[in-house]
Amino acid sequence: MSKKKVAAAMSGGVDSSVAAALLCEEGYEVMGMTLELGIGHEKSGSGADSVRLARETAEQIGIPHRTVDAKREFEAGVVEDFCREYARGRTPNPCIRCNRLIKFGMLWEAARSLGAEFLATGHHARIERDPERGIFRLLKGYDGAKDQSYFLYVLGQEELGRTLFPVGELRKAEVRAKAEALKVGAARRPESQEICFIPDNDYVAFLRARNPEAFLPGLILDAAGNRLGGHSGIIGFTVGQRRGLGIAAPHPLYVLELRHWDNAVVVGPADKLLRRELAASEMRWIDGIPPDKPFPCRARIRYRHREAEAEVFPQAQGSARVVFDAPQRAISPGQAVVFYSGDEVLGGGVIDSVVSE
Repeated sequence: MSKKKVAAAMSGGVDSSVAAALLCEEGYEVMGMTLELGIGHEKSGSGADSVRLARETAEQIGIPHRTVDAKREFEAGVVEDFCREYARGRTPNPCIRCNRLIKFGMLWEAARSLGAEFLATGHHARIERDPERGIFRLLKGYDGAKDQSYFLYVLGQEELGRTLFPVGELRKAEVRAKAEALKVGAARRPESQEICFIPDNDYVAFLRARNPEAFLPGLILDAAGNRLGGHSGIIGFTVGQRRGLGIAAPHPLYVLELRHWDNAVVVGPADKLLRRELAASEMRWIDGIPPDKPFPCRARIRYRHREAEAEVFPQAQGSARVVFDAPQRAISPGQAVVFYSGDEVLGGGVIDSVVSE
C-alpha cells in the first residue's frame, strides 16, 4: 500500500517543525512547504530567517522542501484588508483571514498540484470524524493555553477532510521536548504572540506609514455627544483602550465606540464597555449546515477572551444575533465571534456591531 502524501506547512517555528517530524514517524510521505509572504523583518513564522530554518529542519528530518511565493496574495488579501478595516474603525483579525485565503487556500492548491492528498499545519487543534453524522468535527487542542481553534472556524467540511493537525493532541511542553530530542533548530526559538507583518507590534506606526491619509483629525466625545478633546485619527484607537486619550478627567475613560462615519471617538467609564448583544455577519458553520433556529452555546469574542454562555439567533443572508447571559467587555467590530459546544467548534462570524442597551 502506498503511503499518503502530505504537504507540511513549515513556518520555521517549533510547532510546524515537530508536526512534520511526527508525520514522518507515522509513515506518511512528507514534503515541507513554506510560504514566502514578503515580510521584511524577522519574527517567528515570517521573514527570510524562517524560510532558512524551515529548509534546514526539512533537510534534517529527511524530507524535500519547497517555497511558495504568496507575496502578492498576502499583500492584497490580508495586509490591505487589515489597513482598510482599521480605517473603518474596526479591529480585524488578520490570522483568520490568512488561514482562509492563504494557508488553507493558496498553499493547499500549490500542495495539491504537487500530488499531496493532505495539508498539515502546526495548529493546536484537533479533527475528528463523527461516524454517526458522517462529518468532520473541529475540536480544541489538548493544551488549553495554546488552543488555536478560534482561528480555524472558517474551515468547512472539504478543508477539514484534507487537513491534519499533528500537534493538536500534545501540550506545548511535549512539543518542545520532541523538538529537543530531534535537535531541530526551532526547538528554542521564542514564540511571538504578535501580528507577523507588524514590526515591534506597533500597528499604529505601520498603518501611518501605509495609509497616512486615513489619519484624519476629529473629535473625542462622551456618550451624550459632548466634546472632550480631539484626536489625530480613529485608526489609532481600539475599543476598550484607556491610555493615550489625552483627556483630563476625574475618573478613567475608555474608548467605547469608533464612528468612522463622522470620524469620532466616543469615550466613557468602564461600565459602559459592558454589552450583552452583538450582530455578526459572514457566518461559517463547520458542518456546512446553517442553523434554522436559535441555539445555546459558549461564545468567544476574541482569541484570549474567556468563553461565555450565549444564545445565537440566526438571521437572513448569513448573519446572526448573539445574546450573552452576562454582559461582555469591549466587544469590538471586526473581531470574530466563535461558537463552542464543549471542545467542539460549531462556527462563527465577523462582529459587525454592538447592540446598545
